[in-house]
Amino acid sequence: MTQAKRIAISRIVVACAAFAVVLVAAAVYVPLSADEGEQSAAVLKVGSSGAQVRTLQTKLNNWGYDAGAVDGIFGSNTLAAVKRFQQRNGLVVDGIVGAKTAAALGMSLSSGSSGNSSYSSSDVYLLAKCIYAEARGEPYIGQVAIGAVVLNRVKSSSFPNTIAGVIYQPYAFTAVADGQINLEPNDTAYKAARDAMNGWDPTNGCLYYYNPATATSAWIWSRPVMLSIGNHNFAK
Repeated sequence: MTQAKRIAISRIVVACAAFAVVLVAAAVYVPLSADEGEQSAAVLKVGSSGAQVRTLQTKLNNWGYDAGAVDGIFGSNTLAAVKRFQQRNGLVVDGIVGAKTAAALGMSLSSGSSGNSSYSSSDVYLLAKCIYAEARGEPYIGQVAIGAVVLNRVKSSSFPNTIAGVIYQPYAFTAVADGQINLEPNDTAYKAARDAMNGWDPTNGCLYYYNPATATSAWIWSRPVMLSIGNHNFAK
């Protein structure tokens, strides 16, 4: 066999090997859904649990998608609600809350978007005291909502940027004015404080709340009410 023939045969072998690699790659490639293609950071799906799932369930329920109990467990009811939301909003109906579905829901799935690592034990204690003083006897979700309002104020440029600053801002909370802030919080108030710090916001960003049966401020009645939980209206 001549040298030229050997070279030609080698080139054919190399070309065939390269083509085989392309075929194998094509065989194993599975197109991703619109959300799955952006799920490198995090997703919520059946089996997920925690504060983000509670936030998801609260949003879905508030918007009429019937996710069932707000228990922080992504089960069949939450799955069905997510699919209904995706279908009505032109999203891929896969029941998985990835980047696109989360954005449509107004949620962030980044690992740093929740968690209470930035809060000290004194922050937890003070927020629990505020929740207990302002909302003991309210439904649990209503107690979390009070905590969420405090944290929403901390994030807002219109209010002090610390939990203590918000709670002790003059005339901000009745419980501070009448001394109930000094009561010791119970376990439920602590749990509600931690849930709020972990990102559960049943109010979807509200900055105010009041009891319409007892509120005397004309100004607070001018705020647009977004939802009611227990005895409180929550407003922006």
